Amino acid sequence: MSPAEPPPPPPTLDARLPPEMAAGAEAAGVAKATLDPLRMLALAVLAGAFIAFGAIFSTVVAAETASQLPFGVARLLIGLAFSLGLILVVVGGAELFTGDVLMVMAWAGGKLGPRFASGLAKMLKAWAIVYCGNLIGAVGTAFLVFLAGHHQFGAGKIGLAALMIANTKSAEPFFQALLLGVLCNVLVCMAVWACFAARSAADKVLVIVPPIAAFVAAGFEHSVANMYFLPVALLIRDFAADPFWQQIGKSAADFPALGLGATLFNLAAVTLGNMIGGGALVAGMYWFIYLRGSK
Repeated sequence: MSPAEPPPPPPTLDARLPPEMAAGAEAAGVAKATLDPLRMLALAVLAGAFIAFGAIFSTVVAAETASQLPFGVARLLIGLAFSLGLILVVVGGAELFTGDVLMVMAWAGGKLGPRFASGLAKMLKAWAIVYCGNLIGAVGTAFLVFLAGHHQFGAGKIGLAALMIANTKSAEPFFQALLLGVLCNVLVCMAVWACFAARSAADKVLVIVPPIAAFVAAGFEHSVANMYFLPVALLIRDFAADPFWQQIGKSAADFPALGLGATLFNLAAVTLGNMIGGGALVAGMYWFIYLRGSK
């Protein structure tokens, strides 16, 4: 460094400001859109498994919690446990469909292609790959958990909690599930957005937990989480052995809303809601505020 050059600025632990966060989110969207498809698929499989681990943790916490604690306290604990999933995705590195909806910022700014349609096609292709990978990771984890007999733990209470969670989700009307999906991904994308302000792994954990715990506690709907919750409940209902049903004092007929059709119906509604909530209400708004008109 010559004497005329000013010294470099000292390192800082201060959070990045929203204009810097917007630039980072846009650059991340470009990087995701140009990622090798096989690598993107593998990272998406990981994300599906990571979210499933958060769902497993929250199911364990949910077992009998509602009957022992006030409703709000029980929901808070369940939400805190579920936060594990997005922490693993962000800190460990993986591709999650609901977070990748923020790619709308790069597309809206024309950074994914010179033409509106070509950029849209590139974004939708990335979303499709990530969604399929998330589905593989979440459903695969559901199979492993069932084969491990996890539903029998706690004298069947974990399996009962899984059945009750999925039965409630499966009974939701389409419009309700869609709106719950919108609300969910506003909070999920706000958690991912806040990570662009972070300068360390600890910062990311701190900004992830409150919004994720909030959406779970509020009962909002996350498409990738439901890729685990609904299949694992179907496996329990259709293939659990008689001793499990004797332990919990119920039968498969006590969960009438469960079914493959109801699962696909729920995923369609929640996925659409997640796209609207994250794409329009978070990515679209922040693009309009900070990136609109930028070169």
